[in-house]
Amino acid sequence: MPSPQPSSIRVGRRYRANRLDGPYDVLVIGSGIGGLCAAACLSKLGKKVAVFEQHYTAGGFTHSYERNGYEWDVGVHYIGDMGARHTLSRRLFDHITDGKLQWAPMDACYDRIFLGDRHYDLVAGPDAFRAELKKAFPDQHGAIDAYMKALNKAAGAIKPFTASKLLPAPLSGVARKVLNRGALGRYNRPTRQVLAELTDDPELIAVLTGQWGDNGLPPARSSFLIHALIARHYLYGGYYPVGGASEIARNVIPVIQQSGGEVFTYADVTNILIENGRAVGVRLADGHKERAPTVISDAGVFNTFTKLLPDTAPQHAAYRKQLGQVRRSMASACLYIGLNDTAENLGLPKTNYWIYPDNDYEGQLDRALADPNHHDIPLTYISFPSAKDPDFTRRYPGRATIEIVAAAPFEWYQRWADTPWGKRGDDYEAKKEAFAQRLLEKLFEKHPRLRDHLDYYELSTPLSTAHFCRYPEGEIYGLDHDPERFEQDWLRPKTKVPGLYLTGQDILTCGVGGALVGGLMTTLAISGRRGLPLAKRMLV
Repeated sequence: MPSPQPSSIRVGRRYRANRLDGPYDVLVIGSGIGGLCAAACLSKLGKKVAVFEQHYTAGGFTHSYERNGYEWDVGVHYIGDMGARHTLSRRLFDHITDGKLQWAPMDACYDRIFLGDRHYDLVAGPDAFRAELKKAFPDQHGAIDAYMKALNKAAGAIKPFTASKLLPAPLSGVARKVLNRGALGRYNRPTRQVLAELTDDPELIAVLTGQWGDNGLPPARSSFLIHALIARHYLYGGYYPVGGASEIARNVIPVIQQSGGEVFTYADVTNILIENGRAVGVRLADGHKERAPTVISDAGVFNTFTKLLPDTAPQHAAYRKQLGQVRRSMASACLYIGLNDTAENLGLPKTNYWIYPDNDYEGQLDRALADPNHHDIPLTYISFPSAKDPDFTRRYPGRATIEIVAAAPFEWYQRWADTPWGKRGDDYEAKKEAFAQRLLEKLFEKHPRLRDHLDYYELSTPLSTAHFCRYPEGEIYGLDHDPERFEQDWLRPKTKVPGLYLTGQDILTCGVGGALVGGLMTTLAISGRRGLPLAKRMLV
């Protein structure tokens, strides 16, 4: 069911060169949550910031879109650590929205892991989480207790690791060597390897790692560090922004405007201006040059160093070489579904479903990617956003939405990469339709009655991500979070190009939470001593 009409949801101010109100102190490329967070934090420190977003709406992977009378989020799905105001994520969100963004809790069971015909629940709260696991695995009590301790130790090791990214490069290298001798080095190993030292039960390992889609790497390939951060992030339950994902950017932008700044959409930055070896501004697609002493890129390291930074820039060759040490993350397809009744009437849960054929994640993934037409879908994630958002029915009475995400390599759709969005031809649409039907059947297996209420659906592919979010291979988590990624000292806010900074999920970790903290780190790197009160408020 192709529908080439753009979404009607618009957040941000449409760019026109004559709408710029410079001079600006800081220019931000991209309005993902990392860019928005940095812009808002710097605005609160008195900086006048302009954010340039090439998309028609602000928010990056935190934006919403509407079509045919339905609304979906494109990447938020759920966020942890929002239930208590003392957590870092909650403090940051409250800071950059002046406390106006509200959160709704999901069900106590926030994630349900399906392994073939078996399922297991991840339940909010450390004690409840532990008790539910022990009930399901009565002979694994010791392993479960050891796992909870390992989560705490690994998450604790991330704090000094994060702080080291603010040190000058030579000191950072020394700090990393010290940290690698402790918990950081102990847990920066493949997740499956760490867990195999705690238990020999493959079913338990599969349940503990059932959220691996949240970072895009199966447990044999991901670092235990990212596993621990994600597991801890949701340990107290999942939450959803009241009013939908677009409320994030909608509430951050007024904070940016308080210091005279703005978030511009349809503002396509083509390259970073370099003069006398330093970044001094940006050039936009219409040819306009906007100058500022500080430039922040929230476009990802591949885009920044291969497309935006001129070949003549200092350190260009060095950064291009370093890009060979990291890999783009998983691409995905997402099926957006509209139903002609409310979530309440249809009995839709606030629980996410993670559906796997069995507990052999790596084997299933490898076989399916090699021959997708003859193997089961290795990972199917189902989210029920209209059930999670208490304001949805007010905005869309008599309707409900569902999102289904599945791994879908860019290579599956690469033959259409050079064709325009909405006009890729019948073969492309047929391929999408076939995969959409497979995903629908996954949903109907769990909720058969929804078949009679299906009103609308459309599938986005990695080409959609490339088109709207400018990630060329449809990668949704920036970089792979394997152990090697955590060894890259150059993934830090301050680049070797004076005046140029990075933010977002590539400098720390993936997801909304990781990118959000990335925005804070960039702010602290730019502000120096002026940022110490903010650092104390957020980190102490």
